[in-house]
Amino acid sequence: MGGFFGVISDSNELCTTHLFYGTDYHCHLGTRRGGLVTVNGKRFSRAIHDISNSQFRGKFDAELEKLAGKAGLGVISDYEDQPLIIGSHLGTYAIVTVGAITNAGSLAKRAFRKLTTHFSEMSGEGLNPTELTATLINQEESFEAGIQNAQAQIEGSMSMLILTPKGIYAVRDKLGRTPVIIGKGPRGYAVTMETCAFYNLEYEMEKELGPGEVVFITRDGIEQRVPPGDRMQICSFLWIYYGFPASHYEGINVEHSRYRSGARLAIRDNVEVDFAAGIPDSGVAHALGYSQKKRIPYSRPFVKYTPTWARSFLPSNKATRELVAKMKLIPVKRLTQGKRILFCDDSIVRGTQLRDTLQRIYAYGAKEIHMRLACPPLFFGCNYLNHSRSRTENDLATRKAIAAIEKKKKYNIEDYINEQSDRHAALIEHLRSKVGLTTLAFQRLDDMVDSIGVPKEKLCTYCWTGCPGC
Repeated sequence: MGGFFGVISDSNELCTTHLFYGTDYHCHLGTRRGGLVTVNGKRFSRAIHDISNSQFRGKFDAELEKLAGKAGLGVISDYEDQPLIIGSHLGTYAIVTVGAITNAGSLAKRAFRKLTTHFSEMSGEGLNPTELTATLINQEESFEAGIQNAQAQIEGSMSMLILTPKGIYAVRDKLGRTPVIIGKGPRGYAVTMETCAFYNLEYEMEKELGPGEVVFITRDGIEQRVPPGDRMQICSFLWIYYGFPASHYEGINVEHSRYRSGARLAIRDNVEVDFAAGIPDSGVAHALGYSQKKRIPYSRPFVKYTPTWARSFLPSNKATRELVAKMKLIPVKRLTQGKRILFCDDSIVRGTQLRDTLQRIYAYGAKEIHMRLACPPLFFGCNYLNHSRSRTENDLATRKAIAAIEKKKKYNIEDYINEQSDRHAALIEHLRSKVGLTTLAFQRLDDMVDSIGVPKEKLCTYCWTGCPGC
């Protein structure tokens, strides 16, 4: 998915320090690349590093002296090198982006027809979407017109920050799928995707951009350049899984919404268990909400070893990904023997890691294992935020289960999406049996929406419904 952070200040030292820590607070959103860029007068300085096997802080600590400037951008990315420094008729600028361009191929062909365009190819990954976005911006005579041109042509989503010698353009994607939020500090402004980056850096939230809104930030203030649109489709998964617990989007805190989610799971549940537990990390808050509502103990039958292991779903190699998942979760045998355990988690994607985890808990003596998920079954891959570029819909646990049930027969996916249907029940039973659970239940779509607290028409629920606008 990725995340970005920008800062503009009256102090070189403060700018660089805040840029470093503010960007670091987005590392949970991306996996492969980290980048920083600053501008000092008209001089841009940049550093980009591979962070797939090491922490962002360790890679960039030695670079900070080279990044002097009173304005800068930072980015954590899943795939492409960023930031890019672009020379154009608009002047020299730096750009970072978060999003996905599903029609990148057709946009590139259209640009090639002008006979003056070329693109740098990423290592086995195709076009760099940040470079393609800059190309679309450069087709117009101003940043404002270029940004609107890019937003109009891009299918998918694209939020961005653009650093110029005069200030920072902050841009939220046209349907607001990702948050872009501006904070005011004692000596300048910062712009972020995660508001958790503000608190320890002493910024107070000043403005949350609306869908498609463009603002220009200087040390003197914020100027709106393009007003927001009326329609929003912010990603529901920000509250369910991706968002950091301390962050707020649309005024709604992530951790609190997860407590509400767990409580709604508890209200519809009648299973008898000894305690509730969460699959680290996001499942913990859902489980706390469940245990509080049910008035049953919360416990930790295994703990996560975080000092050295990266997030388990990130390595591209399947065997490595599964090994990391195993190594970083350590069972606590004393808490599992003879116990009826209810686990909460955010979702089931492929299901392979969950099955392996449950087998280990059974091996340590658990009597029963029940699972409650904070969202409905996932039927569709994300087309908007690159949650995982390598995943196809056929890799999803639900699609594999449907294929096993139907045995190559034609079927209507809506029959499985319908939470009241027999096929939906058969799907849940197949998944329960496949991963080895005593019972399995998913959050209902309406309960998920209620627990988030944003009106359904403003949420993207494509992963569960397959409907882009509902």
